[in-house]
Amino acid sequence: MKVKNLKKQSGTDWERLSTMSDKEINLSENPELDDSFFSNAALRMPEPKKSVNIRLDQDILEWYKQQGPGYQTRMNAVLRMYMQVKSGNARKVPNRRRTRKKLGKSEKN
Repeated sequence: MKVKNLKKQSGTDWERLSTMSDKEINLSENPELDDSFFSNAALRMPEPKKSVNIRLDQDILEWYKQQGPGYQTRMNAVLRMYMQVKSGNARKVPNRRRTRKKLGKSEKN
């Protein structure tokens, strides 16, 4: 497996991982999925986005970019919540992409 040189330092011990056998990998938190899991599955295609040209204050754009990849998605989410509050349709929108919870050193196993 070729490891990309990323700007952010990975916390993964790639050397140890590359020498592990499949039996050594702990899958207890990820049980194997059976047919019952997929019995009610449905394909959901994401809604297409509309490309627009928008003028923003430079400090606002820089702040969102500093938050990391996905800044346009976060800006969209903020605008969506504002729209829903103003239109009286405020509701919790489910995340389209699950993100991993960043664990502190004391929480890591």
